[in-house]
Amino acid sequence: MARDPETTSPRKTSPNTRGNSRSLPEGGHSTQSIGTAVSPLSLERASLLQQNELQAGPARKSRLLTALVVAAWFVSNIVLLLSNKYLLSNYGFRQPVFLTLCHMLACVVLSTAFSATNAVPRQSIQSSKQLIKISVLAIVFAMSVVLGNISLRFIPVSFSQAVGATTPAFTAALSFLMVNARESERTYAALLPVVIGIVIATGAEPSFNLAGFAAAVTATAARAFKSVLQGILLTDAAEKMDSMNLLRYMAPISLGVLVPATVFLEPTVFEIVSASRADVFFIAFLSLNAALAYFVNLLNFLVTKHTSALTLQVLGNGKGVAAVVVSVMVFRNPVTFASVIGYLITVSGVMLYMFAKRSSAAKNLPDEKGAGDIAV
Repeated sequence: MARDPETTSPRKTSPNTRGNSRSLPEGGHSTQSIGTAVSPLSLERASLLQQNELQAGPARKSRLLTALVVAAWFVSNIVLLLSNKYLLSNYGFRQPVFLTLCHMLACVVLSTAFSATNAVPRQSIQSSKQLIKISVLAIVFAMSVVLGNISLRFIPVSFSQAVGATTPAFTAALSFLMVNARESERTYAALLPVVIGIVIATGAEPSFNLAGFAAAVTATAARAFKSVLQGILLTDAAEKMDSMNLLRYMAPISLGVLVPATVFLEPTVFEIVSASRADVFFIAFLSLNAALAYFVNLLNFLVTKHTSALTLQVLGNGKGVAAVVVSVMVFRNPVTFASVIGYLITVSGVMLYMFAKRSSAAKNLPDEKGAGDIAV
């Protein structure tokens, strides 16, 4: 019987595959080929790349959220400032005490609603002594906001911001007078441009008004006084509160002070508001302005939480410059070259002061996440 030639002849191997082939184990199945081999080092690199990609996603989201919070903080602060000016000066609603009362009422309602969400852990008042301390802060706080609004009735936003930029100088002076807190010579030297700049800006201000200037200076001093007083009164770690909880307790107290102050200082305001009920634009504008006062404080807290207290102060100076530019564009108030130079000198001095204070070994600025000041 003739044999099948295919079963008797040796198997031929293609020249192209001869060098890349391996002998087959029993059963005729290949377990691994050279072309698909993966080294342990390559597996480790792939694992690291995958881990980096997984970590990069949340980091990008966090940076985006921080940018959005900062942008919202910038816009809300400037819009609140300009809307206050519009109501008190351009629109003709010359009732700064009542406007502040509306701000505090909105803070009471919205802070109560916000605390119910438990988004920020609720802190409680520990003693009657702590309540007295918070009450004192609330009264000073209300006074500073009222005076700031009074200044906007008489002077432009640009000039008001220039005066407000001198807060660090008042804080340093009051800290020395009240608690004998001393700074380094470098820190005090940085305050010289602050003072020189505001002197130049004041002398060159074409819309200068003595009553508005006095109110702005007093409001700035009151804000500095509250800051120093807060550091004195709430020194106990058990009594310290974040800005949102502090606002939740201070706003009702401030409201209680502002109601009789409004009745005494602006007795006709309730009649004016009652007569304006048909003015939908006025009621809506006033309501949104009051609500915005709360959200500015909420965004202050969030910016500090996502960045730091120092970053918030640096951003505050940038916000001041932006507010000046936008207010001049919106309200068309006259400015002089000398007043602009004076304001820029003041802002530069404030920046130097902050970084000098930060680097000083005597006393560092707080950099606690979630801590922050209240600003309505």
